[in-house]
Amino acid sequence: MEIRDKKFAMRSMAIAAAVAGAVALAGLSAPALADVQKENFKVVGTWHFLNNWKNHEKRLWVDVIPKASGGKITANARPLTELGLKGFELMRQLKAGVYDFAHGVTTYIASDAPAVEGVDLAGTVQDLTTYRTAMNAYRGVLESEFDKRFQSKILMLYSFPSQQVWCNLKDRSIKKLSLKDLKGKKIRTYSTTLGDFIEGLGASAVTIAFSEVVPALQKGVADCGITGTMPAYNAKWWQVVTHNFRIRLGYASAFLAVNGKVWSGLNADTKKVLTSSFKSVEDAMWVDVKKDDKAGMDCNASGPCALGKTGGMVPIEASDADRAQLKDIVTNFVLKRWAKRCGQPCADEWNKTMGKVVNLEAKM
Repeated sequence: MEIRDKKFAMRSMAIAAAVAGAVALAGLSAPALADVQKENFKVVGTWHFLNNWKNHEKRLWVDVIPKASGGKITANARPLTELGLKGFELMRQLKAGVYDFAHGVTTYIASDAPAVEGVDLAGTVQDLTTYRTAMNAYRGVLESEFDKRFQSKILMLYSFPSQQVWCNLKDRSIKKLSLKDLKGKKIRTYSTTLGDFIEGLGASAVTIAFSEVVPALQKGVADCGITGTMPAYNAKWWQVVTHNFRIRLGYASAFLAVNGKVWSGLNADTKKVLTSSFKSVEDAMWVDVKKDDKAGMDCNASGPCALGKTGGMVPIEASDADRAQLKDIVTNFVLKRWAKRCGQPCADEWNKTMGKVVNLEAKM
């Protein structure tokens, strides 16, 4: 009997140790987890049909955080498309307390905060690794702007796949094109900095909501559009687009922000659960966006594509002349115009941070 009791005691101790170890791996001791506040947050995410929401943002709120908090932290998380929002209004609504947390695209809020636009100036970065380094260099500026203009705190910075030009030129037999062939075209944009780039091409910028681009390209309201490689595939742009110009105009930087009052009302243990969850998902998003970028280009063209039907678009790779034209437009249109909108002190901050990473200078 005594031996059996000892075995039972030893087994109980082993189970307790395993539980304690699991909790420790999650970053909190058992007593600290007990101190996590019970919360049900209102959260708005990005587009329901794109991978950032489907694979990460939604998972963060319905799986990762509830598990990490022992079920204490839950959320009513819905994508902006389900809520009938376009994305430009998110930070004003977050500031007003309509939502507790908001996932959004930085350039969508640039009209309210020009300095924020600096994180994703069109054509300034051509690879994802450099982009993450540059974004982290600029993070202090973003944090200051979010606090000052929206009384909010940035909790995550991540990205969509590279933004490229997609055109309905009617004839897929055309194989040789350059950036100069975009002159005079009507090109869909969603941000001021992309509009600057389009005007530098000698084309016309047309602002069209993402959900309305396919019919606009079909009807000739726009000849081309700018979006990410995987978003173009998921939104079925390949149904109406014939050519893909593979010059990266940005990566559509994204964020997760929290209302400042909401954040200040949370205790240290609750914040610890949340921040560790945000970090793990953010890192996973950077890994996946690189894969999505390549898969999006492949799937929109002739494959290989594990996602389904290939789009059959004609890929137009950048020539030396295209890269020279891109640099000229970035210098004389994108950076110069943004510096005028933001002011030289703002541009100086960019030059000391992102500019140093990408070896470019913004000046009026």
